Amino acid sequence: MSTTGLAGQAYGAGDQVRQSHVLLQGLTLALGLGLLLLLTNSAIWLAAISLMKPSALVAEQAQLYFDIRIISAPAALTNLVMMGWFIGLQRSRTAMALLIITNVVNIGLDLLFVLGFKWGVQGAALATVMADFSAAGLAIWLACRIQPEIIARMRQHRLWLHWQHMKSLIAMNLDIFIRSLSLQLCIAFMTAKAARLGDATIAANAVLMNFLMLIALGLDGIAYAAEAMVAQAKGAKRRFDAVQAIQLNGFWTAILAVVFAAVFWLFGAAIVSLLTDLDEVRRTAENFLVYIVLLPLAGAACFLLDGIFIGFSAAKQMRNTMILAAFGVFFPTWWLLQQQGNHALWIAFLCFLLARGVGLSYCLPEQLRRVTQ
Repeated sequence: MSTTGLAGQAYGAGDQVRQSHVLLQGLTLALGLGLLLLLTNSAIWLAAISLMKPSALVAEQAQLYFDIRIISAPAALTNLVMMGWFIGLQRSRTAMALLIITNVVNIGLDLLFVLGFKWGVQGAALATVMADFSAAGLAIWLACRIQPEIIARMRQHRLWLHWQHMKSLIAMNLDIFIRSLSLQLCIAFMTAKAARLGDATIAANAVLMNFLMLIALGLDGIAYAAEAMVAQAKGAKRRFDAVQAIQLNGFWTAILAVVFAAVFWLFGAAIVSLLTDLDEVRRTAENFLVYIVLLPLAGAACFLLDGIFIGFSAAKQMRNTMILAAFGVFFPTWWLLQQQGNHALWIAFLCFLLARGVGLSYCLPEQLRRVTQ
């Protein structure tokens, strides 16, 4: 996330040296974090398994997947940096092509390893690992084609590695990490509580989460565009362009949110039937479709504003808003309504999304004032 904003601002300012430094700093941080995840994978697994408390069979299969999948942590983080850098440099088509190639490779290897070789979850994990490393290599090659001087600058001096140049990036990523951790904590809490409500409920919620993924795919696409446009405007010190970018992307976000809500209202039950053929799971999921219809409307603002604040590199505001929404809205709302079972979880999640949107909207005018006329 942070790479998009910083690269976009360097692009807006016309500073190619800074563009290269942003990439090199991001890759250095990604590789360091990836290695840290590899070294602490046992602790991560134990923490996850103690939180989820799955059945013995599920735990066994999940560990088989995790032990292989974690190997690609450095490559997966590298891909995130590369995607952010391409988007920041207004090369969204390159980022999209890279994502498509990665998924095609992943799907192809899944078919080969899982269906062909019958390797099960281990085959699925290995396919993703190989796809991640392939994508990382391709992305770095593309970056060197776009800016051949990157390698020369890396050899000539290592200013990009100095603490003075890294600490702001580390601080920003720490804020984003805390923000993302708070978000994942809410989602993990929903999963854990649903598991205690019965197998049908947790399975139904897993089906319904596919709707959230679909919403995210659509609204995040607009948010990515907002990131790049706002970052470029900030780098060029053009407040009017930033306002225009916000208005344009806000318009399309609202349109898409309404379209999602209408589609889910009209065809939600049919989509659920496509996602599961288990009658009990389908009936349970249909009982909560009203929340799925409201989901894009409640979350539209926070999806868009996340992108805008990334473009401004305003990670602190994102962190503070997320913490407030999680611990000041989500958990208290669930606690007050917990007797309502799964309804309490979905109502709390809707309130959580609304709170994020309201909080970021409150902080937006200050960010615009910081962009020079």
